[in-house]
Amino acid sequence: MSSQAPPKNQEDYNLKDMKPQLGERWPHGGLRGSGGWITSERATSTYDLVEQMFYLYVRVVKAKDLPVNTVTGNLDPYVEVKLGNYKGTTQHFEKKTNPEWQQVFAFSKERIQSSVLEVFVRDREMVTRDDYIGKVVFDMNEVPTRVPPDSPLAPQWYRLEDRRGDSKVKGEVMLAVWMGTQADEAFPEAWHSDAAMVQGEGVYSIRSKVYVSPKLWYLRVNVIEAQDVEPSDKAQPPQAFVKAQVGNQILKTKVCPNRTNNPFWNEDLIFVAAEPFEEQLVLTVENKAVPGKDELMGRIVIPLTVFERRLDHRPIHSRWFNLEKFGFGVLEADRRNELKFSSRVHLRGCLEGAYHVLDESTMYISDQRPTARQLWKNPIGILEVGILSAQGLLPMKTKDGRGTTDAYCVAKYGQKWVRTRTILDSFSPKWNEQYTWEVYDPCTVITLGVFDNCHLGEKSTAGGGGSSKTDSRIGKVRIRLSTLETDRIYTHSYPLLVLRPSGLKKMGELQLAVRFTCLSLANMVYLYWHPLLPKMHYLHPFTVNQLDSLRYEAMNIVAVRLGRAEPPLRKEVVEYMLDVDSHMWSMRRSKANFFRIVSLFSSSISMSKWLGEVCLWKNPVTTVLVHILFFILVCYPELILPTIFLYMFLIGIWNYRFRQRHPPHMDPKLSWAEAVHPDELDEEFDTFPTSKPQDVARMRYDRLRSVAGRIQTVVGDMATQGERLQSLLSWRDTRATSLFVVFCLIAAILLYITPFRIVYLAAGIYWLRHPRFRSKLPSVPSNFFKRLPSRADSML
Repeated sequence: MSSQAPPKNQEDYNLKDMKPQLGERWPHGGLRGSGGWITSERATSTYDLVEQMFYLYVRVVKAKDLPVNTVTGNLDPYVEVKLGNYKGTTQHFEKKTNPEWQQVFAFSKERIQSSVLEVFVRDREMVTRDDYIGKVVFDMNEVPTRVPPDSPLAPQWYRLEDRRGDSKVKGEVMLAVWMGTQADEAFPEAWHSDAAMVQGEGVYSIRSKVYVSPKLWYLRVNVIEAQDVEPSDKAQPPQAFVKAQVGNQILKTKVCPNRTNNPFWNEDLIFVAAEPFEEQLVLTVENKAVPGKDELMGRIVIPLTVFERRLDHRPIHSRWFNLEKFGFGVLEADRRNELKFSSRVHLRGCLEGAYHVLDESTMYISDQRPTARQLWKNPIGILEVGILSAQGLLPMKTKDGRGTTDAYCVAKYGQKWVRTRTILDSFSPKWNEQYTWEVYDPCTVITLGVFDNCHLGEKSTAGGGGSSKTDSRIGKVRIRLSTLETDRIYTHSYPLLVLRPSGLKKMGELQLAVRFTCLSLANMVYLYWHPLLPKMHYLHPFTVNQLDSLRYEAMNIVAVRLGRAEPPLRKEVVEYMLDVDSHMWSMRRSKANFFRIVSLFSSSISMSKWLGEVCLWKNPVTTVLVHILFFILVCYPELILPTIFLYMFLIGIWNYRFRQRHPPHMDPKLSWAEAVHPDELDEEFDTFPTSKPQDVARMRYDRLRSVAGRIQTVVGDMATQGERLQSLLSWRDTRATSLFVVFCLIAAILLYITPFRIVYLAAGIYWLRHPRFRSKLPSVPSNFFKRLPSRADSML
């Protein structure tokens, strides 16, 4: 392992304290989130974790009695809201004199450069210039201010004026104009002035949005047996197996070992399914007739709604399903006869509701609740996150010959995903949006990611497709809730670090305000004594390979479903938030994990070195004190355990002064990302399978063999020591086992007649003996142990 060089600017990677001007608490005693008010004795209202931002809101409701065009005889009305250089328009209606829009426009107070607000009603003309119908003008000094939780401002009818504003014209428009904050209920769905540069339906991709992950189930299909399955060649008994498919997931049973028309398997096939159940279970019984070609002997399509939903480990009743068999070239008359064929398959299937479907790594898990809502317990706390702003973002793309960034932030905790609005063309975007989650377990992690929106101005399509562009990653932040003190507001600036093929890059900083409010301290403490996952994961666990494949399928389902939302949360965003590539090989991660282990045992190594110095009398005073303590514990052995626990208590109390006062953040030194070799980074970002030339792949393969060879040697040494321990009594070496057996007999007799304290006193004095009584040669037990045989001699 190469040594790690110190970073150039270590302070750039550190967490920074902030003192933002957070909003005031509302007088109501509850938390107001996207799902309404969450009442709690200790909870306060939302939007007190962000800086207050004022917006001019214009609600365009409808119009009436609009005059038709005198030339065309038709009217295609729309409304244009103009404030200085900013302008927003509603959709237009064809041939409608009483249109209804119900649209809200929001203009940031910081960017207002006009003293009047103009609302124009126009007639859409496809060929010539749009015709003017009328306008309404508002003086900015007379606009009322509304701060939630005030009642919503009622819209009013306004008569339209001519171009000069001297007289009224025919027609009226219903409007509401007020000055409010981002806590206003109109804020999430409002058209923002920042969207003025975005054309087409791409404007919807800049709005803030709340998403909910699809409800995932494990589908367990126990394939028991089949009856009366016949291959095309009836003279040869079939080698039958079952293939099951749900969506893109395909699983197969083993081939029945007996060649029979009534094969038996009794195998479990596990799939991931999402509500609403759009896919079906397609099950086929096939014959392994010739290598590389399987023959279809029966098929059935089963809707997933047929299966029972199981909430515990009780047995499920099995069912027989008739198979359909259709061959190539079968006529319609023969097909009717074919359907009467009595082949059937015996299944036991259910939707498992007592498991938690893992779609994220257990190291960064944000939710452990089972699928079935009936098994959920009450929340133990409320998590509030104020996404304030970002600072010092780097240019992510080029537009009009200059670098620019259109940044938005995504947060994921439990089943709830949130996405802030996109701030256009800004390296220091200010979101000041606050979101709330219910917390069911404190040992969970919230993940926040910052991305650059690369889909502005494009018409969004279902599934998030329609464009080869991908939103660029700017950085990620993880916060474990158990590291937060309850009812304390944390305001920090987190470094956004991204590892690229060129090396570690700081992309900017994300400023957050976080508060974890405890609703029930007793329930929170109670959770620490219970398993992390639902009990079904331990009563009927999945294998490691099953968990890996099921997690991969669950991530794909979540990415597809969220990509079909409007605006879509795209696949690259979901995969980055869920760490889809965390299982891939990385030399950098291997080094980082190795040094984590070294750091873990550093205290034990330091203790052993200290004991070695005590035994070698490096500090005679310390050694004498250890002798005194040892004599006391030998004379009063009942003090050993109390002394150990008291010592740990005192260490814990002493370390309280040095506890961490801030949440965890990405540590480049721990990740071994500051001095990683460029070729190792290139290997980490390589595709799977590799896309590199043959000579590069050969070099990396040889390097991997070298590293694996050292690991193989260490594992072999550990196995050798264990086998030598077993050989003490296995009579592999009859002389060594005879000596050990005789030693055990003599030791048993001596220990039986010698007082317990004398034995430990003699052993301790021998261990703490002075260096003049020590030999540099290995000890007798060590020599004896190293001479014992192991099974390494039997390996090729």
